[in-house]
Amino acid sequence: MNEEHQPAALPVLALKNVVVFPKLVIPLSVGRDVSRAAVDAAIELHDGEILLLAQRDPEQESPAAADLNSAGTLARIRKALRSSAHSIEIIVSGMERVRAVDLQMGEKFFHAVPVDWPLEIDDGEDREALQTALYELASKAIEKINPQAAEQIAGLLGSADDPAQVIALLATAFSMDLEKQQGLLEATTLTEALKLAVKHVSHEIQVLEMRQKIISEAHSEISKEQRDYMLRRQMKAIQQELGEDDPEKAEVAELRKRLEETALPEAALKEANRELGRLERLPSQSPERHVLRTWLDLVLELPWNTTTEDHLEIARARGILNEDHYGLDDVKERILEHLGVLQRNPDAKAPILCFVGPPGVGKTSLGQSIARALGRKFERMSVGGLHDEAELRGHRRTYIGAMAGRLIQALRRAGSKNPVLMLDEIDKLGRDFRGDPASALLEVLDPAQNSTFRDNYLDLPFDLSKVMFITTANTLDTLPQPLLDRMEVIRLSGYSEEEKVAIANRYLIPRQLKEAGLTSDEVVFPDAGLRKLIGSYTREAGLRNLERGIARLARKATLRIAEAKDTTIEMTPERVVDLLGPETFLPEESRTNLPPGVATGLAWTPSGGDVLYIEGTLLPKGKGLTLTGQLGEVMQESAKAAQSYLWAHAAEYGIDADAFSDFGVHIHVPAGGIPKDGPSAGITAAVAMASLYTRKPARADTAMTGEITLTGRVLPIGGVKEKVLAARRAGIKRVIMPKANAKDLRDLPDHVRDEMEFIFAENVGQVFAAALPSLVPEPAPAA
Repeated sequence: MNEEHQPAALPVLALKNVVVFPKLVIPLSVGRDVSRAAVDAAIELHDGEILLLAQRDPEQESPAAADLNSAGTLARIRKALRSSAHSIEIIVSGMERVRAVDLQMGEKFFHAVPVDWPLEIDDGEDREALQTALYELASKAIEKINPQAAEQIAGLLGSADDPAQVIALLATAFSMDLEKQQGLLEATTLTEALKLAVKHVSHEIQVLEMRQKIISEAHSEISKEQRDYMLRRQMKAIQQELGEDDPEKAEVAELRKRLEETALPEAALKEANRELGRLERLPSQSPERHVLRTWLDLVLELPWNTTTEDHLEIARARGILNEDHYGLDDVKERILEHLGVLQRNPDAKAPILCFVGPPGVGKTSLGQSIARALGRKFERMSVGGLHDEAELRGHRRTYIGAMAGRLIQALRRAGSKNPVLMLDEIDKLGRDFRGDPASALLEVLDPAQNSTFRDNYLDLPFDLSKVMFITTANTLDTLPQPLLDRMEVIRLSGYSEEEKVAIANRYLIPRQLKEAGLTSDEVVFPDAGLRKLIGSYTREAGLRNLERGIARLARKATLRIAEAKDTTIEMTPERVVDLLGPETFLPEESRTNLPPGVATGLAWTPSGGDVLYIEGTLLPKGKGLTLTGQLGEVMQESAKAAQSYLWAHAAEYGIDADAFSDFGVHIHVPAGGIPKDGPSAGITAAVAMASLYTRKPARADTAMTGEITLTGRVLPIGGVKEKVLAARRAGIKRVIMPKANAKDLRDLPDHVRDEMEFIFAENVGQVFAAALPSLVPEPAPAA
């Protein structure tokens, strides 16, 4: 094209999925209205000349002028055939690379002025090397596509005069991406175009090689399967000639022999024989054959009638239980009771026990000790966080990868039908769209139903009545009532300081010294050092933090001995502080003298008991009762009931009744980040308010717990042992509690009962007499 003359605007054909290069002839199918109008105008008005521009987005059906690339090819329509009213088939011949100037939409089609944009031909060694590399890559690629024509095409490429034409041919032959083709068309120099072409052709070769590898592996796999099939047929024929057994028949014969030797219940034997017959008829390649074989293995391995002999010597069992655990008399007594029953009635059903208590009191280890005392196998399965019911009851065999539930698997591992089976963390069972595991346990933990338990996978009745189920939980609040009703609940309370010292000396210290490679001569733990560790670093109901503290001290002692700094270390209180750093828990010195409006309460928590201070203040010109500290509804109602009782009996206790209407009251329970609830803070709130309205302080050495009614009665509460131990840990020796809870003191160790003073109250007046002696002069009855 001669730029001296002003070029005329030509029709523009927008290309969707292809780039037309100069010196190439290519067929095109034209279907869009705007494209057909451009072709018609080119043929009628411009002697078939047309400007070909590729779209930036090939998915766009109605592109605007901005959606077309400015670089394209000036072409001539060599042939046009109208195949239908909405389609024209044309053959175009690319002539020159051009830039489209003044591209815009006319009445019916795009038109633009083509400006000649020739490719710059640069010389140099790089260009020659790139050209040679491109020809070699092209020959390699063509050989992979069509090996027969590879030599002929390689000769044509070698004799080609124009490298740009070769690049165009390769881009079209390999059907490169539109973006890659456009990049080759827009290359500024021939060297740049050759670099891009080498890069793109190398990528296409990698794709071809990967495709051929995949196809080859697929053919090889098919060939291997055919080969294996033929070898099996030949092996079967050889075995028949030699008179040997067919492996499949031998497998069935082995299963039948095991079935005859295993004592199965009648229903299980009938079903197993039926499934074995099906297995015998199935072809070796059937996928159901593996399912049947796995099911039969499970049936043959389950302990249908296998039991372990119980050790019924009560003295021996008592010795084992005492050897493994300190205290826990209620649990030990219950196990010994069961042994006594088994001596008289060997067919007695096993108890279903639920150990409830704070973390670290020995619930899980108790199960192992019980199994050892009874001479039974022990299996533990944690059900905490379990959401899927099928985990317990199994999956039906119709599902791929189906397997028996965890209960049946545990019995399979135990190898007996009367093991001790522990369901740990039962209070943390989940529930979602896959089912409710707690509901699935209703049958398992019911002695009247579990003799015919059906696992979904096994689908045969299995007797669980001989299994001794033990469940553990930190709290019973999350357990459904029907499930709770099926278990015998035994509560394991926290340990007192003396009990912790005894347990540490008996179990924890020897275990941790052994772990650290120390002897009892190298590291000595006196009781004073242990009490310092218990009181200042491990304020808990259980023993886990205590054992961690002992382990930490043992490791530090090992280091000092290894560095030859010490040969013998005595863990005195001073040495404990020196090795562990500042105390984690400090006594509340500020609470030794309580100001008016503050009372000391006791609370139960899943980790044991705790001391709870209730603080109150009067708000001049305020109204109503304000409660803060993350208090639950029950606790808020207790505070309101306490205020109402005091208001109604203001004259009796010398309180100005107008104070209730003239002042607002703000009640706060510290540790506001911890939610609190329950009715047992009722009398504590009443004492705090009475102290507040009368401006007389409550006794600082006295803690209290109990529910209050509007008539002033004091009702019983739970968690007495944990609360009393919490008061003792905090240094409080005097506790007020409901008279109905006097019976619960028998759960306390003797030394705790001897140290503590207990005041039992039936009404609020008796509480005030013990906690606010300046308010009510009459002395309260002491324990």
